[in-house]
Amino acid sequence: MLMLLLVVSFLLTCLTNEPAATAAQNQPSRLRVLTYNLLHDGPSSGFFENGTHLEERLDMTIQELRRLQPDVIALQEASDSRRHGNVPQRIADALGYHIVFVPATERIFGISLLDRLIISILGFKEGPAILSRYPIVALEVYDLPRCRYRFDPRILLRAEMDIPEGSVQVFSAHTSKGDECQLQKVGELFQAHRGTGQAILMGDLNTGEQFSVLTGWQKEPGFIDVFRLANPGVPGETVWQNIHVERSTADRRVDFIFLLDGRNGKVPIVRSSRLAFDHPGHLPNGAALWPSDHRGVLADIELAPVDRLRMSRLSDTSTR
Repeated sequence: MLMLLLVVSFLLTCLTNEPAATAAQNQPSRLRVLTYNLLHDGPSSGFFENGTHLEERLDMTIQELRRLQPDVIALQEASDSRRHGNVPQRIADALGYHIVFVPATERIFGISLLDRLIISILGFKEGPAILSRYPIVALEVYDLPRCRYRFDPRILLRAEMDIPEGSVQVFSAHTSKGDECQLQKVGELFQAHRGTGQAILMGDLNTGEQFSVLTGWQKEPGFIDVFRLANPGVPGETVWQNIHVERSTADRRVDFIFLLDGRNGKVPIVRSSRLAFDHPGHLPNGAALWPSDHRGVLADIELAPVDRLRMSRLSDTSTR
């Protein structure tokens, strides 16, 4: 009789827990995401301080990130220099986050030995980074076309991260000013993930929302400009801030977060979006100092439910 009761109890437990487990798998993924251009100290910062007060601004940035508590951060102008060390790694270590960082400047000529020599002499490199409180299980690097500036290498960085409800693809981009070819390529690579319910594109696109490529994106069904959806009619200027004056000087929006529609046409929910790093700090002498010449863009979103099947992973793959 005791054995029969144990069997019945086990079966009831299984029947009770199965719907709960299924429901948990079907819950949306809630994420707080942030894109932010750090403003590096310049290519000569391997040798000299260039007046941008990078160390002070880095302290301000880390303090604000601790306050904001984003789950995922896309950084641009993340630098590694002889004088300041690996800046995105320093941020990740301070927050306890996982990180991928790929310097675009390692691809100036596309000749590995020559590029390494240049970087070694300068003692400086920079590019996009992605930080995450969740494990990063794969990354992919895409070289972007250089239609306007031959010796200005730009890349698109993709990281796949393992969140409790499944996996999510996050892209960090920093394109050249007004480079239509680069933006078109970024859009193509991002839209390859349409319908997955788990793709986020963030970055400094160096062009305003009225640029033809971006207006084309926003005409695409299911292509969501997160800040604009949450703040219709709000200018949302993110650049160019003079970091040494108290007043705001930003007058354009060039930093964006985009989502794609989810599985079976389910649209991610944008809970809120706002600017971050939108007030100055001060140096010990009382002089104003902004964290960067860019504002950050912060968003709280719910992605469409995902399953545990991940996309094929290309670990440390470079597409040329």
